[in-house]
Amino acid sequence: MGPAGGPLWRIPRWQGPRDPKGAVRRADLLPAAGRGVHRSRGCAAILRGLRGREGGLHPGGLEVSRFGAAILGCAGERLTAEEKSLYAEMKPFGFILFARNLADADQIRALCDELRSAAGFEAPVFIDQEGGRVQRLRPPLARDFAPPLAEADTGARAFWLRARIIAHELRGLGIDGNCIPTLDVARDQTHAILRNRCYGTDVATVVANGRAVAEGLLAGGVLPVMKHMPGHGLGTLDSHKDLPRVAAEPEALRAVDFAPFAALSDLPLAMTAHLVFEAIDPRPATVSERMVRLIREEIGFGGLLMTDDISMEALSGTVADRGRAALAAGCDVVLHCNGDLPEMRALAEVCRTMEPAAQTRAEAALAARRTPDAVDIDALNAEFDALIA
Repeated sequence: MGPAGGPLWRIPRWQGPRDPKGAVRRADLLPAAGRGVHRSRGCAAILRGLRGREGGLHPGGLEVSRFGAAILGCAGERLTAEEKSLYAEMKPFGFILFARNLADADQIRALCDELRSAAGFEAPVFIDQEGGRVQRLRPPLARDFAPPLAEADTGARAFWLRARIIAHELRGLGIDGNCIPTLDVARDQTHAILRNRCYGTDVATVVANGRAVAEGLLAGGVLPVMKHMPGHGLGTLDSHKDLPRVAAEPEALRAVDFAPFAALSDLPLAMTAHLVFEAIDPRPATVSERMVRLIREEIGFGGLLMTDDISMEALSGTVADRGRAALAAGCDVVLHCNGDLPEMRALAEVCRTMEPAAQTRAEAALAARRTPDAVDIDALNAEFDALIA
């Protein structure tokens, strides 16, 4: 456990001294003997889970996974009996919503409650609410925003306001995770499916705007998920349909594509990219042990690493094969979006248990959720409007 009084957990910059939930403290560690748990050699304590429940880590070899290693979608506006049964059995780490799941405010809140009830814990519910073309919630449920690249030069304050307003809208509906910031650096050749979703055409602008978005979401009680790690800006194909290949040398990638992710490596969650970096590994990054090791060791990301949607056609094999390969490569969680029940059942067979290190990162990500800061949302909207005018 280390020297008495030493740090038990790295506290990222976004977890300030007034946010003690962001750290694992000595009070969170229960002596194994004191809980009547048989302790294997090397076990000093049990990590307390959220709300005082015992968590899923035991360094002596006993593994009790509190989560399934998946984030799942659902088919419609309410859960079916079959979906409820699957989620109750699997206990996925979280869920993700799409336009097919969204009718009105009461329905969305009820669906979020159903999802968490089925999972048996306060599972995060994610969405892609980027602004522009990728914005699952539309008026009157949420404000329309321009594509991020169109406003890249408005400054970090405008991007913070944008994210804080979005967070306010999401939390009001029961949604507490958003798959932004998008840290891919836009180029002339970036595929149109992605380009105007980027935050800038240079590293400094992407980093400044991306940091502002992450902090705006966190201030509003919403978990940010940076994407598409380690960088999709050189992709010239749509990875929903094809596998992009990038020929750039590692030195060039480090200078531009990897740099924004390294600058924001303290964030709690990130999403991988389905593309090949030919000079590093012939396999897509999502299923490449070498690329995941680069994300961990070179870029320095220590948070929860989820895949991009595992059902996208950039990857080959069955959904179960893809999920198995992603976990074997070192991803923590497999994202499956389309709500197809047979596919989710097949995926459950390979994602039923979260690895101990992933469980640690999952608990840390959940601990980053906080009560939103009090704001005058009308004043924030007015300030944002003035900045983009």
